Amino acid sequence: MGGTTGRAAGAADRAGNSDTLEHLARVGLVAYGVVHLLIAWLAVQLAWGVGGSAAQPDQSGALATLAQQPFGTVLLWVLAIGMAALAAWQAAEALRWRGGLSASGEARNKAVVTVVKAVAKAVLYVAIAVLAVRYATGGGQSGGQEQQAAAGIFGLPAGRWIVLLLGLGIVGIGGYLVHKGITKRFLKEIDLREAPPEATRLVTRLGQAGYPAKGVSFGLVGALLVWAAVTYDPADASGLDSALRSLLTVPFGQWLLTVVAVGIAAFGAYCLVRARYPERT
Repeated sequence: MGGTTGRAAGAADRAGNSDTLEHLARVGLVAYGVVHLLIAWLAVQLAWGVGGSAAQPDQSGALATLAQQPFGTVLLWVLAIGMAALAAWQAAEALRWRGGLSASGEARNKAVVTVVKAVAKAVLYVAIAVLAVRYATGGGQSGGQEQQAAAGIFGLPAGRWIVLLLGLGIVGIGGYLVHKGITKRFLKEIDLREAPPEATRLVTRLGQAGYPAKGVSFGLVGALLVWAAVTYDPADASGLDSALRSLLTVPFGQWLLTVVAVGIAAFGAYCLVRARYPERT
């Protein structure tokens, strides 16, 4: 068993250090940034009624917008490949830290946190890659998917509690992202030793604005899931689109949604700049 784990870790190291994979992952970071910039633009359109209320500020809306552009299909395939590379990068990271799960104390805790984060990111990137492929092949669809998924979970034993825990977990992730942005913990993930002071300041400011905005978005989605569990109504379980729309129902909602949109745009710009610099090891 130890030999198998060692071989897996060795293969993960080779994959993670592959120049080809690193270049593709950088493409993925750029693509991830573009998706967030599109979501931000759609959120601004929604906030100020540009083009009516049809704007859908989420991943599906962003990819649908991309599909409508010249060479949209090509761009979607590039995005899908880049996101798949990012997922492979995170999978390699999880395998590299897999051996630390058998350690004890602080080393084990660090390994657990790293593996969980890497797996969660890999799943997210795979989901976006699959969605991009669907739009590239003309099979994209938007709206209603979250409600269908929630209805399926509600049908399971203890499904209501599963939705509740899922919602609370997403709220927790949102809180972590806000904390990560405010405390500048994201800088620990980037090797900026060779970056000029201006670039370091730019990355820092974009991360400080982007991570809290992304955290707020996660928090809103999680809150809707919690409410769906409390009311036992899958219709209340919605994604980012409905979460951002909910801001329009509160006082100064237009401005709040605009502020969140600017933050999401900052996160998108952060990803674009982030692609320039390697992971800190």
